[in-house]
Amino acid sequence: MEEIILQKLSNIETMLQEQNLLKKDVLNFNETCTYIDISASHLYKMTSQKLIPHFCPQGKKLYFKRAELDEWLLRNRQDSTDEIETMAANYLLTHKRK
Repeated sequence: MEEIILQKLSNIETMLQEQNLLKKDVLNFNETCTYIDISASHLYKMTSQKLIPHFCPQGKKLYFKRAELDEWLLRNRQDSTDEIETMAANYLLTHKRK
């Protein structure tokens, strides 16, 4: 019984940390790893290759704007099969062969 209570408390703590993360505008390195669900080594690689928007105010610590991370995560949207078929049908209707 005690183990179940400790597990539930641990789950509540994790949920509170995630909720606090969503309130912050600027995230540190570890928070960013958690927020976008990638490893620290992968995030270091992406920052060194300038593949992800970040700030390095004094040359050591890395910071990230949550809004910019959201935009970065949502780039390169892929159309669904239904959307592609609709666009193709619309194209055929508007561009009839002569």
